[in-house]
Amino acid sequence: MQRIKFSKDQGLAFYKELKQAIDAHFKQNGKHKYGNRKMHFKIGLYFGSVLLFYLLMLQSTTLLAFYAFYLLMGLFVLLTAFNVSHDAAHGVAVGSKFWNRFLFAASFNLQGNNAYVWGKHHNDSHHLYTNIEGSDIDVLHNPLFRMTDTQKLKKFHKYQYIYAPFLYLLYSLNWFFFRESLMLINLSSRTIQIKIPKWEIVKLVFFKLLYIFYMLILPNMLLNVGFGPILLAFILNHFMVSLIFVAVLGVSHLSDYVQHPKANADGTLDMSWPTLQLYTSIDYNPNSTFFNWTLGGFNAHALHHLLPDVCHVHYLELLPIFRALAQKHGLTYMEMDYKEAFASHFRFLKKMGTQEHIQHASYGA
Repeated sequence: MQRIKFSKDQGLAFYKELKQAIDAHFKQNGKHKYGNRKMHFKIGLYFGSVLLFYLLMLQSTTLLAFYAFYLLMGLFVLLTAFNVSHDAAHGVAVGSKFWNRFLFAASFNLQGNNAYVWGKHHNDSHHLYTNIEGSDIDVLHNPLFRMTDTQKLKKFHKYQYIYAPFLYLLYSLNWFFFRESLMLINLSSRTIQIKIPKWEIVKLVFFKLLYIFYMLILPNMLLNVGFGPILLAFILNHFMVSLIFVAVLGVSHLSDYVQHPKANADGTLDMSWPTLQLYTSIDYNPNSTFFNWTLGGFNAHALHHLLPDVCHVHYLELLPIFRALAQKHGLTYMEMDYKEAFASHFRFLKKMGTQEHIQHASYGA
């Protein structure tokens, strides 16, 4: 992974004042940055719903009920990831370091994915070097997609905005079966290499096998619906999770409004870290109570990237401070409704498939 040196600009003064203002806000209101009672309720709600729908699925008496409970379970597993796993990975879901680690590991590993790999590289790579190819692990180098100017433009890329939704269906299945497994043999569509400790390799294999057992084998042992419908439910569940996941996160960093900055030859970026976060993130409907509740604040992505040490349940009250300070320091905070963010994502795919160097949309024009 290429280490990047950041430059000094107005983003540093903005970030310093933002941190001071946020600290003052919590102190004046007698609050803390991690999860409050609302968050505790959400943790119980989402974990409890996953368990409830799983048990109901195992007791299904009709095929329709089986599919309904199976997919509802999958939906709440994803909502648990949005609302609990992510904040726990940043150590802010609750006030206890132990319980944050437990909640993150439990919710992530039980999905059949490795918590260590995602947590370490999400925090140390994606949050630090957002959208910088060769430094941000979430920047893909997949031959079927062209995501940055440095990636070779091929003839079939002009159709990527058309075939992308069909490939998006496979995102979760690819993650479960191939993404981490290929990392073990240094084969990955990620633009940086990953080294996984031996103990984490053991856990990776164990939890994938456990996931297959309770998602496929146990239902087949207890229910009289046949393995075919169970396998179909498994696939449909991953299709659903994939589309929602990409729809929620893809529009934030893959947009014709955002940048994919490149470092200079000496490894220096011509902007500060706070400015990078504002250049590379789109927020959609950040004032929405519904989105904050269901998506765990992922719709306020720029705010999250700058304040990962704050639980998402506080975002709505912090947004006015965030906006005012960005404006004061002459920085652009890109926020829009979801419809425009969604359209921008597909404009980005289309431009990347037809232009060597894409023309970015001008925010606010």
